[in-house]
Amino acid sequence: MACDLELGRKEPCKDVVGGITSLYFINYTSGLLTSATFDADEQITAFASALTLYEYDVKGANGLEEANENSRENGTSFWTQTITAQLKKLSKEYRKELKLMAYGRPQVIVKDYNGNYLMCGIENGVEVSVNPQTGAAMGDLSGYVLSGVGTEKTPAYFVDPSIINDTTNTTVVVGTNS
Repeated sequence: MACDLELGRKEPCKDVVGGITSLYFINYTSGLLTSATFDADEQITAFASALTLYEYDVKGANGLEEANENSRENGTSFWTQTITAQLKKLSKEYRKELKLMAYGRPQVIVKDYNGNYLMCGIENGVEVSVNPQTGAAMGDLSGYVLSGVGTEKTPAYFVDPSIINDTTNTTVVVGTNS
């Protein structure tokens, strides 16, 4: 049967941390899942054509969570990928970009503090909600709170770090800090 287990797992060392450092947004690309190349561990090792990744650096309370939902009655299983991020500082330039992000359904590569790259929304894209905030007190956030939700048949795929900004598979566009 295709869903039989193949591995056990011992308690790992405590050598990792939580949180994400960067988000790489990709304008929705149809067929990305079927055209990507995977290794034996189902890690993405190449894309059929070069993708443009729009990098957003984040720091602080940002993360990725995946929830698996199953229905014995319906025979279904799927994964909900939820990205949360805070972008500091409101600006007219990013207002326009974030509006376009909310109107689209980008695919998103998330980089965590452990150097892992994870592809969210590879098949269906990620629905991004953008919530500008000015805060009430001097120390409150003046910026944007992003919430992205992807619903996929599988958990997020790992992406080989060597193909990020290698110009054959991906080109990274770095923005400004305004």
